Amino acid sequence: MTKTIPIITEQEIQNKIKELAAAISNDYQNTTPLLVGILKGAWVFMADLVRQISIPIRCDFLQVSSYGRATESSGIVKIITDLKCSIEGEHVILVEDIVDTGLTLKYIMDYLTIRRPKSVKLCSLLDKPARHKIELKIDYLGFQVPNKFIVGYGIDYQELYRNLPYVAYVDLENEK
Repeated sequence: MTKTIPIITEQEIQNKIKELAAAISNDYQNTTPLLVGILKGAWVFMADLVRQISIPIRCDFLQVSSYGRATESSGIVKIITDLKCSIEGEHVILVEDIVDTGLTLKYIMDYLTIRRPKSVKLCSLLDKPARHKIELKIDYLGFQVPNKFIVGYGIDYQELYRNLPYVAYVDLENEK
């Protein structure tokens, strides 16, 4: 099994989620935002986030693919599972596990904007700024991480490590 090196503890994640949920609850008072989780990576983060939000919300999911089984995004985004509800006139908060190059998220943000929501904001647990290929505003951000292959807390490496309760990186250089 590939070695993982923890970089963000379970307690740090839970503390940050409480902060993010409080900010969302404050910013969306008197509205009912729709949180849209990006599957598969964001489901653990989104599950904990929605339990901490103190205002009424709705949830839906998009499943997209740009990686396949590779460790690098192909740059081609494929919608595997679309939203089940209309977002026209809605306040949408896109919930993502990690912002890497930003290309997939830009595609998704544009894809959602075509559907005429009232607003679209981005909430991401992690951001890897060293990999950005485009400028992308993250409205609610948990942590910045180094330019390593990140796993844990819903994020996988070849469908493994999603169940780690913390965030780590995979030591690919020493993999045999």
